[in-house]
Amino acid sequence: MIATTVTAAAIVQGFLYFVGVFFVLYLIGYSTFLFLSVTVGSSILYRRKREAHYKSTLEVDCYVPITIVVPAYNESVTVESSLRSLLNLDYTLYEVIVVDDGSTDDTAQTVIDAFDLHPIDRPVRRQVPCAPERGVWYGRVGRIPVTLISKENGGKSDALNMGINASQYPYFICIDADSVLQYDSLREIAAPLVEHENVVAVGGLVRISNGISIKDGRLTNYSLPKKIIPAMQVLEYDRSFLSARILFDQFNGNLIISGAFGLFRKDLAIACGGYDLDTVGEDMELVTKLHVFCRTNGRDYLIKYAPDAICWSQAPETLRDLVKQRRRWHTGLFETMTKHWRMFANLRFGLVSFFSYTYFLIYELLSPAIELFGLATVAVAVAFNFINIPFMIMFFGIYAVFGAVMSLTAFFSRVQTRDLKLSPRDVAKALLLSLFEVTVLRFVLATTRMFALLGYRRNRGRWGSIKRQKIDVEN
Repeated sequence: MIATTVTAAAIVQGFLYFVGVFFVLYLIGYSTFLFLSVTVGSSILYRRKREAHYKSTLEVDCYVPITIVVPAYNESVTVESSLRSLLNLDYTLYEVIVVDDGSTDDTAQTVIDAFDLHPIDRPVRRQVPCAPERGVWYGRVGRIPVTLISKENGGKSDALNMGINASQYPYFICIDADSVLQYDSLREIAAPLVEHENVVAVGGLVRISNGISIKDGRLTNYSLPKKIIPAMQVLEYDRSFLSARILFDQFNGNLIISGAFGLFRKDLAIACGGYDLDTVGEDMELVTKLHVFCRTNGRDYLIKYAPDAICWSQAPETLRDLVKQRRRWHTGLFETMTKHWRMFANLRFGLVSFFSYTYFLIYELLSPAIELFGLATVAVAVAFNFINIPFMIMFFGIYAVFGAVMSLTAFFSRVQTRDLKLSPRDVAKALLLSLFEVTVLRFVLATTRMFALLGYRRNRGRWGSIKRQKIDVEN
């Protein structure tokens, strides 16, 4: 009996040893990536600011014609403010197409009344699949053509495909109806098209609009949101958009362009089949599909990231809404990664496969399972008294502080490079919430993403509704 107990204890101890080695390597890998991405991202931001200060950047008075597609479903609260921000952009040649995706509120009527649109008889040529239109309205606001298309409900991908079909220009931008653009965002996101002839897509920077004020497309007041949930998302967004995406951009390795603000070359998007109607992660799926299409067909291409093209978007203000959003995001990530699994360890895709795809696979898709398994292992180790609790607390404390420092570095880098002013209260709030975000919120979101995988079949295709607030925009 004693021998059996000793053998069982030895097996558990051996198992925990190998698990410990794995997690040390896992955390070293993630910490190295985080340090590298934040360091590279921050240095590039400061270099761009210095170049702008000394006027060493090239000012090009060249405008690529662009269609802005705004999919809207029950967005009557925010759609007018969002559209008004789009009509005051510092750009010469663009049109705006609003696609009302079968809203059950007065989204369409709000747009019609606000911009004095009139019904027209305009057939839409279907180059990519979408549900049929119910009606088309048209008008001009100053020099900007504005089109509203009301269609049967088909989801965001379907609405975006309708916008592609109705667009008249060679490039299109998708932007959420709860978002607003800064006055120079269109010029900034189009700049890579002028600098490089082989650009097929460009991602912009998405920042949290909760707590800010905008007038004529310019930021007039910046502060951290008053509520804790959106305030923590500010730190999270800055760490992601200002560091990781800048690092991936150095080797043409971005696999995702946020659905809130991204530009695409229309003919290639159509050649790829447009947005996938069978996923809730349409933004990442299209970008990944562009990588696959261009690499498979031997096309020279670039997918760029424009960190100075800023879109202000609403963040969920309650934990319940945040959980809905992240469950949907992780479901979309799972769908994209599994659909394009042939990219994994594939020499044809180079660093996109061995760095980008591997990162998203291990540290994004599988990370909730890995991290929750790690916590369960710690509980087993404590039960068998195979762990040095003070050392474990110190180890996780160091890891948490490191993550918080990286988040704060990314956050304050953006504040400094955009010449934003923070109150002492906001500085203190950022310092306190940084630790809370990388520990408590990370655990909550890891659990959420784990349940997204476990409940994939039940929740597949479900978007969930998130409560919107009116955006503080003045014109």
